Amino acid sequence: MRQLSLIVVLAWLFVFAALAQSGLSTPSGEQRIDQLLRQMTLDEKIGQLVQYSAGAATGPGTGRTDYPEQIAKGQIGSLLNLTGASKTNAMQRIAVEKSRLKIPLLFGLDVIHGYRTIFPVPLGMASTWDPQLVEQASRVAAKEATAEGIRWTFSPMVDIARDARWGRMVEGAGEDPYLGSIMAAAYVRGYQGTKLNDSDSLAACAKHYVGYGAAEGGRDYNAADISERTLRQIYLPPFHSAVRAGVATVMSAFNTLNGVPAVANAHTLTGILRQEWEFPGLVVSDWKAVAELEAQGIALNGATAASKAMAAGVDMDMESGLYQQHLANLVRSGVIPQAVLDEAVRRVLRVKLALGLFDRPYTPESATEAPKPDAASVQLARQVAQRSLVLLKNDEVSDSPLLPIASNVRTIALVGPFADDAAQMLGSWAGEGDPANVVTLKSALAQRLRQSGGRLLYAKGTEIKSASEAGFEEARNAARQADLTVVTLGEDAPTMTAEAASRAHLDLPGNQEKLLEELVATEKPVVLILFSGRPLALTWAAAHIPAMVEAWYPGIEAGPALVQTLFGDADFSGRLPVSVPRAVGQEPLYYNALNTGRPASGIDLTHPPTTSAEKYVSRYIDEPNTPLFPFGFGLSYTRFSYSPVKLSAGTISAKALNDNSATIQVSTTVTNRGSREGREVVQLYVGQRGTSVAIPVRELEGFKLVPLAPGESQSVEFTLGRDELAFWNIDLHRIVEPAEVTVWVGANSVEGQRGEFEIIE
Repeated sequence: MRQLSLIVVLAWLFVFAALAQSGLSTPSGEQRIDQLLRQMTLDEKIGQLVQYSAGAATGPGTGRTDYPEQIAKGQIGSLLNLTGASKTNAMQRIAVEKSRLKIPLLFGLDVIHGYRTIFPVPLGMASTWDPQLVEQASRVAAKEATAEGIRWTFSPMVDIARDARWGRMVEGAGEDPYLGSIMAAAYVRGYQGTKLNDSDSLAACAKHYVGYGAAEGGRDYNAADISERTLRQIYLPPFHSAVRAGVATVMSAFNTLNGVPAVANAHTLTGILRQEWEFPGLVVSDWKAVAELEAQGIALNGATAASKAMAAGVDMDMESGLYQQHLANLVRSGVIPQAVLDEAVRRVLRVKLALGLFDRPYTPESATEAPKPDAASVQLARQVAQRSLVLLKNDEVSDSPLLPIASNVRTIALVGPFADDAAQMLGSWAGEGDPANVVTLKSALAQRLRQSGGRLLYAKGTEIKSASEAGFEEARNAARQADLTVVTLGEDAPTMTAEAASRAHLDLPGNQEKLLEELVATEKPVVLILFSGRPLALTWAAAHIPAMVEAWYPGIEAGPALVQTLFGDADFSGRLPVSVPRAVGQEPLYYNALNTGRPASGIDLTHPPTTSAEKYVSRYIDEPNTPLFPFGFGLSYTRFSYSPVKLSAGTISAKALNDNSATIQVSTTVTNRGSREGREVVQLYVGQRGTSVAIPVRELEGFKLVPLAPGESQSVEFTLGRDELAFWNIDLHRIVEPAEVTVWVGANSVEGQRGEFEIIE
């Protein structure tokens, strides 16, 4: 008996240590939760698991008006979409002063890429390849949101997105699990700060768990079918990274995963998240996802849906109301054990306690409910926007690259529906962002040209989705009079990106490409700036436009960031976090693919195959396999060169790697060969052969941002160890195996200096 007691004590000590490390609780905090649980009625416990929308930011809302009455009875634990300290405090007073146990509410909101200071959309922030900038932007968002009563954000979205047809690609970090994992941790650190109970800390929520980005056909809410190995190798790592960074909450996804809806998937929610990763925080469903179990076919009624979601590991029901309607009967009948319910309640209370809500439930109110972003935040927004811009093409015109804009360019024609549209610059999921705080490209460019004595000719040309050519002539006339034409084209942010915005075609909508063709026909040099939430298939533009920039949606400082970079005050340092397709038929398209037994290389589509060796390979007959622009790609105003790769050893032991007792160093020297300062993103890729399962041809395993003055060189070193070389093998164990290894260090996923070593027994 003494031995059993000792084991129990040691087990609890281990649990408390894990909780303390996560920042979610302490032994005294758990004791406080125990006391509350003993006092709570069944209805009060269920109330903590109920979340409703008090607004319409992410959906139609319930239409209910009885929230104050329910809160007073302890029947609601959380509200979302209620913003402003006066409004949140009003609801909080009911919970703290009128409910029996005075348990505070938790207020949530989709704070995705800023609250009032709107930064580039997450896909744009991923293009910076700079986790420190992402962390700083998230810290600003946390401070602004918490000042208005929000203590929980449904961010970061860490879904791996390999199919550009999926509209929610804009909300994440792209196609790569390594880059996605780095960005996931950066968001969590930024939102949650050093301590969750600081008044300006925002509980983060890693979403959508899991496989949502692999929706079949790129169609939102669709099913996903992913092997266990691919799930663990590709889709789970960013979530695991967020958990290791201490994320307070996780949101389950809409999709079915291998036939089991994510919101009722015990394997992922309990087996992996809770048991393998020891995640102590709360899991919330996505919007009405519990109710969707009926449409997905695994529940015939609301009671069964609630039962399956709770049993699988969903603690809080967002918006469907099924927990509120059915959990009491399910517990009384024994379908849901009391211990399962209590544990879900414990997780909700744990997050509230960690945030300090029991001790400081109210938010100080200010006279200004909608303050403007402060100067420091605006400056950071400009810096992040500059770093997010990706220069895709910069051909020579009159013996020099078209960009940066030369001093002899006196008259610029600015054309396109995005040039002066402030709301578009905010992108989708723009929080409480105000278009009035946006500086558009037209405004910033006009100011620049006034200062230099130049002239701006502006013509909208067309609407984003229009078929009318009424504005074409004005645009042509402006281009004919100008030394340079800057064209702004892309997707409509509110309707063509983010949730419920899947596209079967990835070209420019409406007649935008026809407008572009008309401007090229004026024979004046053209710079194309793209505003989109996904990579677009623009093969005609790539063939005919000398300079192309992917701007995504850059946020409130879109205009200054673009103008300063176009004129060369800042360099282009953004790199693609996604592969840009030549045609939509290539989707899903991603660089870290498995090889085939019949790989295609060097195919010339202008001539038919002349031998069976050319014909019977894995290829399209009407398009190259390769992307238009590869993952990791981005040009600069300067040129970088890489020395041959050096390895610290030619062989290394698999056993030593698995024991974490050995590593191998990979190094190169990067030199700025140009006449301008530049910032290179040095990327490390790894490929392995001879393993028990096929490994992708290349996998990103490291990157470093290296600023270099003209002529400057810098040695860059990477360390490869177990974390970088292990994979999920044929037995689904994550280990390092003997293999022949190739490494590449370079500027993107298709280039680089090469080195080889061997992993031996």
